[in-house]
Amino acid sequence: MQINVLGPLEAYVDGRAMTPSAAKHRQVLALLALHANEVVSVRVLLEELWGTRPPETSQQTLQTYIFHLRQRIGTALGMSKTEVSKTVLVTQHTGYTLRIGPQDLDACRYEQLAHQGRRDMAREDYRAASDTLRRALEMWRGPALVDVPTGHPLSVHVNRLEESRLGVLEDCVDADLCLGRHHVLLSELAELTARFPMNERLCAQFMIAQYRSGRQWRSLEIFRDLRTTMVDELGLEPSVWIQRLQRAILNADPVLHRQHTSGQLLTAS
Repeated sequence: MQINVLGPLEAYVDGRAMTPSAAKHRQVLALLALHANEVVSVRVLLEELWGTRPPETSQQTLQTYIFHLRQRIGTALGMSKTEVSKTVLVTQHTGYTLRIGPQDLDACRYEQLAHQGRRDMAREDYRAASDTLRRALEMWRGPALVDVPTGHPLSVHVNRLEESRLGVLEDCVDADLCLGRHHVLLSELAELTARFPMNERLCAQFMIAQYRSGRQWRSLEIFRDLRTTMVDELGLEPSVWIQRLQRAILNADPVLHRQHTSGQLLTAS
C-alpha cells in the first residue's frame, strides 16, 4: 500500500486508487499514516475529528470509520477484515496502528532525501546536495494534505512538513549558489521572495545571486524592500547579519564571489 500526503491525499495498492472519499475517513487515514507503525490513541483521533468537544457517540462513530477503512483496505489487498485488523490496521489497547513500510509513505521518502542532501552539504559535495534536495522537492504535488480537513493533530504535521519543505528549498538554493548557478536562480528567487517577503534567508540569497549577476543596484533594492516591509509590518529592522551583507555589497567585498562558500555562511560572515 502506497500513501501520499505531500499534496492531495492518495492511497494506492498496485497502482489502483483506494483513497476514501468521505472527509472524516480521510482525516483518520492521514493521521494514522503520519504516525505509521505507532499507536494513535483514541483520544488523539477524537480530537482530530471533533476538537475538544466530541459528541457523545464519537467513540462508536470512530469505530465505524475504522471498520470502513479496514473494509476498503481489505478489498484492495484481497484480505478479509479480520486479516486487516491483525496485520495492517491493528487495534491496540489505547488506539490503532497502521502498519506500513517506510517506503510506503511519500513523507518518509522525502525526509530521507532531505537528510541525505543535508549530509552532502555538510561534507561540501554541493552537486550531490543540489541533486538530492531537488529530488526531495519534486516529490511535492502541492501543499501537504491540501484536500483533507485538518484538526489540531493533523495541523501540527502539516505545518512541520511545510516548514521542512521551505528549509530544504533554502538549502538547495545554498547548494546552487555554491555551484555558481546564480543566473538560473534569479527567476526562482524572484518568485520565492514575492511569496515570502520577510524571509531574510531567501532575500539574502536573492541579493547574492543578483550581485554575482552584475546587478549590485538590484541587490540593494531587495534589501530596501525587505527593510520597508519588516518595519511597516512588524516594527523591526532586518537582522544584523543581513545588514552586514548589505554593507558587503555596498563595498563590493570579494567574499561575495566565493562560489564554494554556502550562501548561508556568506550572509553570516
